[in-house]
Amino acid sequence: MCALFLGPNLVLVCEGVIKMDEVVKLAMAKWPNVPHCTGWLALDARGNWRMRDERAQAQDSPGEKIVHPALIGFIHRNYGRDERACWYFQNGPQRVYVDLATTPYIVHTDPHQGFVDQTGQHWPSLDAVWMTEKGQLVLQASHKIGMVDDRDIAQCLPDLQIGGAAVSDDTLMAWLAGPMTLLVFHHAGRFLPVQLIREDELAARFEFVKRPRNP
Repeated sequence: MCALFLGPNLVLVCEGVIKMDEVVKLAMAKWPNVPHCTGWLALDARGNWRMRDERAQAQDSPGEKIVHPALIGFIHRNYGRDERACWYFQNGPQRVYVDLATTPYIVHTDPHQGFVDQTGQHWPSLDAVWMTEKGQLVLQASHKIGMVDDRDIAQCLPDLQIGGAAVSDDTLMAWLAGPMTLLVFHHAGRFLPVQLIREDELAARFEFVKRPRNP
């Protein structure tokens, strides 16, 4: 058994994968009006979940990385979005809202599955591809939006092409400075045009709240 304190009135106890999900459903029915928790959990730009205690919140620091597999799996299975476009995970009867470093999903490359997000879900096809002014690759698949982990960008570079040729660092920097030529991303047999977007525009463009707080 393990326990994780995420807030002054929040304790997450893990005894097993199946039992935890049953506990969530039962707790939601038994205690429907438990106050939400905000500021105590974050998703960083590399897909790590971080616990942010009062000190981390006061210093605006990332917080402690959560490493326990059962806790991580529990968060993944109960991760969702509310009507305000705020992302949270349902911890028993309480919604624990998530501070997002970038996007609601962080995407990694996998040699067998291609793209996989931090919850372990495979992204077999993409609808659109974006790139920020900093060269961060952002993928859209159905209702999901996810930034690629910066450690995985190197695996994506051969699929970024201009005029049928893979881009070099210099070519990509020139495109970011002024996208006058068509940059495409080759994925699953398709060539998707890459659209330029500022990082600070992502939340508004894709309708998510980066730092949810109680209304």
